Amino acid sequence: MVDNLEGHRLAKEVEEGNVEYKLKVMPKDEERLEKLASQMKYRLNEGGGEAIYELGVSDKGELVGLTIEEYEESLRHLEEVAKRVGATCSVVRKGEVRGRIVAEVLVRRTRESGLPVLVTIPVVGNVDSGKSTTISVLCSGELDDGNGLAMARIARYIHEIKMRRTSSISTHLLGFDEAGDVVNYELSSPLSEAEVFLASAKIISFVDLGGHERYLRTTLKGIMGHPPDYAMLIVGANAGVIGTTKEHLGVATSLKIPVFSVVTKADMVPRELLVRVLKDIEKLLKMPALNKIPVSVKNDDDVVVAARNMPSGRIVPIFIISNKTGQGLEQLRRFLNLLPPRIPWSEQWDKPFTMYVDDKFNVKGVGTVISGIPLQGSVAVDDHVLLGPFKDGSFRLVRVKSIQVNRVNVNRGFAGQEVCLAVTNVDYDEVDKGMCVLDKSLTSRAVKSFEARITLLYHPTTIKVGYNAVLHLQTIRQAVIFEKLSKEPLRAGDTATAMLSFLYKPEYVRPNDWFIFREGRTRGIGVVTRILE
Repeated sequence: MVDNLEGHRLAKEVEEGNVEYKLKVMPKDEERLEKLASQMKYRLNEGGGEAIYELGVSDKGELVGLTIEEYEESLRHLEEVAKRVGATCSVVRKGEVRGRIVAEVLVRRTRESGLPVLVTIPVVGNVDSGKSTTISVLCSGELDDGNGLAMARIARYIHEIKMRRTSSISTHLLGFDEAGDVVNYELSSPLSEAEVFLASAKIISFVDLGGHERYLRTTLKGIMGHPPDYAMLIVGANAGVIGTTKEHLGVATSLKIPVFSVVTKADMVPRELLVRVLKDIEKLLKMPALNKIPVSVKNDDDVVVAARNMPSGRIVPIFIISNKTGQGLEQLRRFLNLLPPRIPWSEQWDKPFTMYVDDKFNVKGVGTVISGIPLQGSVAVDDHVLLGPFKDGSFRLVRVKSIQVNRVNVNRGFAGQEVCLAVTNVDYDEVDKGMCVLDKSLTSRAVKSFEARITLLYHPTTIKVGYNAVLHLQTIRQAVIFEKLSKEPLRAGDTATAMLSFLYKPEYVRPNDWFIFREGRTRGIGVVTRILE
């Protein structure tokens, strides 16, 4: 389909970012081809392995257009340039201006030229809204039977299948190839992390979280321990905006995580009820505390526009799907394929290695294994790294004897990947979740107290010095006491400087780290400003 773009205009091209405007691509010699290749490599690095080329557009954003011959030749040369930098091109959409063609082209690095593009998306929403079912249908390509079949495919425990309620944290991969086709559906095991990882040029890593209020601490750990690019808010059309929906949305907004919403179970309700649910979602998003722009996705053009504008966090695209009939799933898949990575992980790879322990395992024949997502740097087999702090505040030198990324044995793991490290010189019982693995060059400092700027999101009464709450920072989950407050008492909506101390053991905390604290119905957010002696 070719849209009429008469009267449209784009913003002026900027030097930073992964978007490049080209009036036409017609290099006259080898030198010009090399310059175009260098330019494309820069745009790909800016976009974490993806770039958008606007053909037929001037640097000022004016839609000039190309003749059919110019368009075909420009596309051919663009593909040649992409090949030189280990990438491929696919036309996302085309438009017409005064009979001339304007096109948007997605350039993506191939799997052979480096690590796949990675986008991490925690899936949040109220219990029974269809979070696990949606993930299962997207990743397996098989529709639900309306009786829990899809959810059972990805459940970790038997009690989750029986109750049809997720209580743990699990990750599931949706992979795309260079052309934007889902790779899972061509694999012998569509839900196999290893097979998807090895076959994909781009990976969407879904973090499946519990929706029931009793599992909120697990949900917060999943969000804080898996640095998210975006959050997918699931709303069941049969129930609407209820339960923890508002709370999960509030947490994502407070952490400045861009959100898109998926309304499930569209096949179960009449049109009138569906419209009412959509209005409730829009009303919620427009509240002053959120101030978001809801965008109902109705066609392929909406998909492209929504994906392009997601990193800003200003808009919230809304999809309507049915996991039983397949309604709306193709548009959601296309949106996920076009969704650009928001966290520039490649910029972190040259920094000293830092990873918080998310989980631990005692593997027969291997020994102690720890897992997590490195926040910066990389680690290789036989590297010696620091692990701690232990209960006495000390750090210990351990050796990495093997590494797995998404169940694939590798020689090196990088920031942004979900890695498992088999380590020596430490027993399974000595390791705690929330510990940190550090490069030897970093200062291994156990922190007992720190200063932070906090905002109280919700509290039924007031908070004073001596108040206790559970703090979630990265994968750390421990009770803290409020030793000092710059403003007392503290009420809902107030912001203050606070001195916090861990109650049981020291932790590894860094300035500028974000955290969430909770106690009962109390919710607050903060950022570490200073480490105290």
